Amino acid sequence: MSILLDRSTRVVVQGITGSEGTFHSRRNLEYGSNVVAGVTPGKGGQRAIDDRVPVFDTVVEAVSSEGANASLIFVPARFAADAIIESVDAGCSLVVCITEGIPARDMAEVYPFVRARGVTLIGPNCPGLISPGLANMGIIPGEITGPGPIGLVSRSGTLTYQVMYEMFTAGIGQTTCVGIGGDPIVGSNFIDIIARFQDDPATEAIVMIGEIGGDEEERAASYIASSVTKPVTAYIAGFTAPEGKRMGHAGAIVSGSKGTAAAKSEALEARGIRVGTTPTETAELAVKSLG
Repeated sequence: MSILLDRSTRVVVQGITGSEGTFHSRRNLEYGSNVVAGVTPGKGGQRAIDDRVPVFDTVVEAVSSEGANASLIFVPARFAADAIIESVDAGCSLVVCITEGIPARDMAEVYPFVRARGVTLIGPNCPGLISPGLANMGIIPGEITGPGPIGLVSRSGTLTYQVMYEMFTAGIGQTTCVGIGGDPIVGSNFIDIIARFQDDPATEAIVMIGEIGGDEEERAASYIASSVTKPVTAYIAGFTAPEGKRMGHAGAIVSGSKGTAAAKSEALEARGIRVGTTPTETAELAVKSLG
């Protein structure tokens, strides 16, 4: 069983006629995802992806005509916040925003709007999510994973890929892999996704990949200790990051003694959560946690 995404999910891609939207929509379709519509203002009535996907001017038209219930966003940063709001207003219950570089001020306005309406937002600045063997919504390579009993949630795209691949080569796949994004303000946090894995009967173990900056990993550690019965393995990127230096993501920055990889690792270990020292060891620990 997957969380959030399966073959019944009907996806509309905002920005489908752009280069990234076209490339990844085609890959998602080839994987088996149910991409039913695209949106590019001014190009309504056209068809995209080798004439397989109808294009509309607005998301509400795509929802009305094709029954879309999830939106995948590949639009420039200056339009992305409005694209998220448009998807929510149109009735999409799942929104995945791949776009990076969205101003934090824009997301500070979007976040409460989305939360108040009970919509699940993944991202921005994320790789999306994949339910191996069922559907892919974003830019995660489907070739490096397969179905299995482990749920994975990560702030880092590339580390997501590496840990997925390490587990896959060890013969273990995943129920769902979710890249929540590395910006200071994202739609879903670790706790949101881990709670879904806890409730999913097919997920037997959980992997959490964090990084420096913020306190989401520490919050997740407290939640796991009080509310999660399944084994959890973690990895924290950035042990060698210098103070005040941003590492990769906009949210991956250490100020003073807060947000360091060491502090996060200690908080997790103190609550009985095994923390790998490398992505390879993390995958090995996750496989062993299955018993």
